[in-house]
Amino acid sequence: MGMNDVVSAERIHIGFFGVRNAGKSSVVNAVTGQELAVVSEIKGTTTDPVKKAMELLPLGPVVIIDTPGIDDEGMLGELRVKKARQVLNHTDVAVLVVDALRGLQAADRELISLFRDKKIPYIIACNKADLLGGSAGGKTDRETDQETGQHSLYVSAKTGENIYELKERIGQLVRQEENKKRIVGDLLAPGDVAVLVVPIDSAAPKGRLILPQQQTIRDALEAGAMAMVTRESELVQTLDSLKRKPRLVITDSQAFGQVSRDVPGDILLTSFSILFARYKGNLEAAVRGAAWLDRLKDGDTVLIAEGCTHHRQCDDIGTVKLPGWIRNYSGAALQFEFTSGMSFPEDLSKYALVVHCGGCMLNEREMQYRIRQAGDAGVPVTNYGTAIAQMHGILARSLEVFPEIHRILE
Repeated sequence: MGMNDVVSAERIHIGFFGVRNAGKSSVVNAVTGQELAVVSEIKGTTTDPVKKAMELLPLGPVVIIDTPGIDDEGMLGELRVKKARQVLNHTDVAVLVVDALRGLQAADRELISLFRDKKIPYIIACNKADLLGGSAGGKTDRETDQETGQHSLYVSAKTGENIYELKERIGQLVRQEENKKRIVGDLLAPGDVAVLVVPIDSAAPKGRLILPQQQTIRDALEAGAMAMVTRESELVQTLDSLKRKPRLVITDSQAFGQVSRDVPGDILLTSFSILFARYKGNLEAAVRGAAWLDRLKDGDTVLIAEGCTHHRQCDDIGTVKLPGWIRNYSGAALQFEFTSGMSFPEDLSKYALVVHCGGCMLNEREMQYRIRQAGDAGVPVTNYGTAIAQMHGILARSLEVFPEIHRILE
C-alpha cells in the first residue's frame, strides 16, 4: 500500500480552528507547504471545512481539516459554529490559530473548553508573531502565559518562523495518540492459518475486495500468519485441503449462517464486523445493544446508520435486508429510519435501537462519539455484524475468540 492508499479513516485527522482573520488558512498553508485553503484579505472566506488527505513530514499520512472561522454573527455564524463542532467529532489533534496581537477571544476560549471536554490534544499557534516587534524567538518565554500554558507557540505564517516547530509539536501529540491496536494480528501466531470467507456479490466493487477484507489480510500477514481467502461455496473444500486446523475462520456477516454450519465447532469462528467493532473500540457496546433486538415492541422506531454513502459498499444490506431480518426476528410492527455518510441525528431519543454499520469509513473518534451520543440519550446501539449474529443465534460462537466479551452473554 503506498502512502496515498492509506484509507482516510486510518489517517490521523488534524483540525485547524480559529476566529476569522486570525490567519488560520495561512498557517494551514505554511504547515502543509502548499495552497490548500483559500487565503484572502476578506474575513470569513472559508465557509466549509476543507479536508485534504496528504503526507505531512515528520508525521506520514494525515488528513488536514481547515474549518470555517468560528466567531461569525447571525444565523450563518451559528451554522458554521455547529460545523466546527461536528469536525471535532473526528479530530485527533487540534490546532487553534490565534492572532498574537489580539490574544485569545471569547470564541477561542469556548473552543479550548470543547477540546478539553472531548479530550482532544491541542496546540495554540499564536500567529502574526512577526508583527509583535523584534523576533518571535524572543517571545517564546511568553509560552508560559497564564491562560494558554504549555499549549502555545508563537509562529508567523508570513515569515515561516517556528512553523517547523509547530509541525514537530503536532508530531509529538500524534505519537501520543497513535494506538497500537490490531484487527486480527494479536489473535494469530506466526505460522497460523486464518481462513477468510468472502462472498463475491454485487456489493463488492468489481475486481476488488472491500476495505475491511484488505485490511484484515494485511494485518494477518504482518503477524506472520497465512491468510487463505475463499468464497462460502468453496469453504468446505478449503478446510479439507488444509493439513492442519486453521486457528481462525473469519466470515462476512451475510454468509454467517451457512459458514457456521460448515465450520466444525472446534475451530474458532468470527466475522469481519466483529473484528472491526473491537478494533474501533465498540464491540462491548454492540454486544450489549444486540440483546435489545429481543426487546423490540410494536411501534418502536429503529435507526439504521451507515458510515459510507450507499453506492460504496453496503449495497442494500442496510435498507432492505436488515429491516426484513429485524422484523422477522422480533415479530413486532416496527418503523425504520436511515442515515448515511457523515449525517447522524443529534437527537436520538425517539429511537428504541440504533443499528450502525461497521464504520470502516469512519475514524475511531467519530465512531466513539456516535456511541457516546447514543449512551447519553439512553439508547442502545449495536452494529450490523453483531445484530446479524444475534439473529442467527451464533453471536456466542463468534465471540469465543474474545473470552472477556463472551462473558457479557453469560
